[in-house]
Amino acid sequence: MSTSVKSASPPSSVEDPPVAAARPAPRRSWRRTLRRDWQLYSLAVLPLLFFLVFRYLPMIGNVIAFRRFEPGGSMFGEDWVGLRYVRMFLGDPTFWQVFRNTLWLGGLTLVFCFPIPIVLALLLNEVRRRSLKRFVQSVSYLPHFLSIVIVAGLTMQMLATDGPVNHALAWFGHDEIRFIQEPDWFRTIYVGSEVWQTAGWGTILYLAALTTIDEDLYEAARIDGANRWKQIWHVTLPGIRPTMITLLILNIGTFMAVGFEKVLLLYNPLTYPTADVISTYVYRAGVESNSFSYAAAIGLFEAVIGLVLITTANTLSRRAVGTSLW
Repeated sequence: MSTSVKSASPPSSVEDPPVAAARPAPRRSWRRTLRRDWQLYSLAVLPLLFFLVFRYLPMIGNVIAFRRFEPGGSMFGEDWVGLRYVRMFLGDPTFWQVFRNTLWLGGLTLVFCFPIPIVLALLLNEVRRRSLKRFVQSVSYLPHFLSIVIVAGLTMQMLATDGPVNHALAWFGHDEIRFIQEPDWFRTIYVGSEVWQTAGWGTILYLAALTTIDEDLYEAARIDGANRWKQIWHVTLPGIRPTMITLLILNIGTFMAVGFEKVLLLYNPLTYPTADVISTYVYRAGVESNSFSYAAAIGLFEAVIGLVLITTANTLSRRAVGTSLW
């Protein structure tokens, strides 16, 4: 009985066709994306309307910085005067005094109010007792929710000639100090109240950034023999650097716009030499003296300086550390 042996088929000499390269997915059209996610995009309508109505449309009024505006006349001024009002405030000694005061207050606010939340966040991050950490955090950020009017009122009551601070000085045998009436004390008072009111709120942002740092990095640093200080320097600070750079750029952008409300509530004619800033000077020139074109020219000058500062800071940050707002 013979058995038939089935021979194996010879290997094919024809090579397998190459696999086609993966084609990139076609871009979705903006109409298709908008139709699909219209609920999400609808959430941006109100914020966009807010910025359009209260931020961009008022920019049209800057034209009166180059036109003579009279109350009751045309909304965009009567006659074209060119750079007349610009030359006026550039040649006004009072404006340059106000400009120097703005630089002083803006610089001091940036120097003290920017690093203190970072330091406080790093200290709170090292606290191991949750109850103590929550208590300190709550006490530090509650002043942020107080009205500026309340903060200014508390400051003036505390530093009044018959206030608690002067009573404490008298108990130690020191003469009373007229804090509110002395020009030399205004910058200290303003920056101190600003630190007290804003430090806790800034700490929340940095504590949130600290939670994104990988714990394995700390473990690797401990294995390499790094102590707590080196861990903070080489792990923690680089981890929160993007947040630090973003807030620094935003603070630099508002460098010239020193808090108008707080300065207006705390200062008085006796402290004008150190307390009067561009925003309060514009308020007195425009609202109280009805020199709207002159005030608009100063306000436009301040806005241009702020734009230059934030653009420069963003460019330097992008080139130096690779982090920027845009």
